[in-house]
Amino acid sequence: MTQAETTAAATRRADSADLEGFGYQQDLHRTLGLFSSFAAAFSYISPSTGIFTLFALGLTTIGGVFIWSWPIVALGQFLVALNFAEVSSHFPVAGSVFQWTKYLANRRYAWFTGWIYIFAGILTVTAVVVTLPLTLLPAFNLMGWHLDAGALHDQIWLAIITLVVITILNIYSVKLVSIINNTGVFFEIVGMVVFAIVMLIVHRHQPISVVDNTGGLHLGFGSFFAAMFMSLFVIYGFDTASTLAEETHDPRRRAPQAVLMSVGGAFAIGGIFLLATLMAIPNLHKAIAAGWGPAQIIEANFSKNFAIVYLLVVSAAILVCCMCIMAATIRLCFGMARDNQLPASRHLAKVHPKLHTPIWSCLVVAVIAVIPMLKYDGAGYVAIAATGMIYLAYFLGNLAVLWARNRGWPRVTSPFKLGRWGMFINIAALVYGGAMLINFAWPRAASNPEPNQTAGALSLGVGFLNKIPILYTVLAVILIIGVLYFFLVQEHKDLPPVHIPAESGPVEIPPESLPPEDVVTT
Repeated sequence: MTQAETTAAATRRADSADLEGFGYQQDLHRTLGLFSSFAAAFSYISPSTGIFTLFALGLTTIGGVFIWSWPIVALGQFLVALNFAEVSSHFPVAGSVFQWTKYLANRRYAWFTGWIYIFAGILTVTAVVVTLPLTLLPAFNLMGWHLDAGALHDQIWLAIITLVVITILNIYSVKLVSIINNTGVFFEIVGMVVFAIVMLIVHRHQPISVVDNTGGLHLGFGSFFAAMFMSLFVIYGFDTASTLAEETHDPRRRAPQAVLMSVGGAFAIGGIFLLATLMAIPNLHKAIAAGWGPAQIIEANFSKNFAIVYLLVVSAAILVCCMCIMAATIRLCFGMARDNQLPASRHLAKVHPKLHTPIWSCLVVAVIAVIPMLKYDGAGYVAIAATGMIYLAYFLGNLAVLWARNRGWPRVTSPFKLGRWGMFINIAALVYGGAMLINFAWPRAASNPEPNQTAGALSLGVGFLNKIPILYTVLAVILIIGVLYFFLVQEHKDLPPVHIPAESGPVEIPPESLPPEDVVTT
């Protein structure tokens, strides 16, 4: 055995021993390095996916001015990412926000946070698989297949096929998913940058002042916040690098690095592409009136073959985005089930002895992700609902971290630390997150419509429900089911003790939430 192999083996043993300090065995394969961890988080963010989904919403709301939401959201999310990076350095286990709140707050709080987050993740899986048809169907059309990119039934069938493919890949091997994902991230980054440069040099129809041009649309606080939804839908999911910690080498160091790298990389690459796309619009007023997205702008500027190549590159990026989002959601499901926190936890936590993947968690996430398609009225509505719930889970996670900081956490150092800036960054992240939650909750046809304000597919068939903004209904159903299950079933379960390694900085867990005999400090 070479020196490098000896060192790698020693690192794997140390990582496994670290995990055992939390009371968990090394059941998942630890195969990911820094780039793979970054690539997983970057793929979840996937600038091309979010831009293709909601670019038209921003453009048709306030014209080119909507691009200014990009740096605002990126800065706000970077504050959240800094906070999460420090926490992930202390608690490198599968489950992200659920695990962090379990160690920093209490079991009840962690359960409801995880319950919201797991359904937010599943909704995000749905949102991204229904985004793929927005790029793939136009590419097929250019190839002469004559499919209707705007037909909802075609979008749904292609989305279901995509869901089946990514489920099989996630069942088969996280290593295979990682290889495909790393390749996809490379092509997404190169593709977006290359096409952006070509558009800026060869197809620059608008001056740089297009970023201040509303195209005749009204610009106010309300319209600007509505136009932010494209940016809000893009820059989240960076905690994927943390939730894959049990499959990452040296996760206490690499997970925080990957979290911050993914946000910075997505901001830079997405910003360049957004600017180039805006400047490549031949006629701004026509694009606003027709609700153009990047696909139409590409087709208006490039030859058919060039446009096909571009749409296929973006489709590949969206596909790997789907895989990563599903992988992260599966790990959350597995992490909660391993703690006996979900229905049928024994099955959901079972890892296949040869594939080293939680097969039942994979299948359950896939099946539930189909449900929103039964009331499908376009990718935008699913995306906005998914993003709103993700932001709620992030807010609850940041609130738990602030509570722990007020009680003296962290008491020990970690490879990544915020030091004296921790409290300030934590509060700033909560202020930003709270403002965005108000933005998501605001009733309006563009972002949180009543079912009777849509084309009809979102109709629930009940008069009073059709007058309630859809995000309220989705969240209410999830919470009502959660509350009933928690107090009728979950409260009466026998739960494993919570192991808190001393090097992670133990916190004081309220006795009413976690009996002292269930706290094990190792």
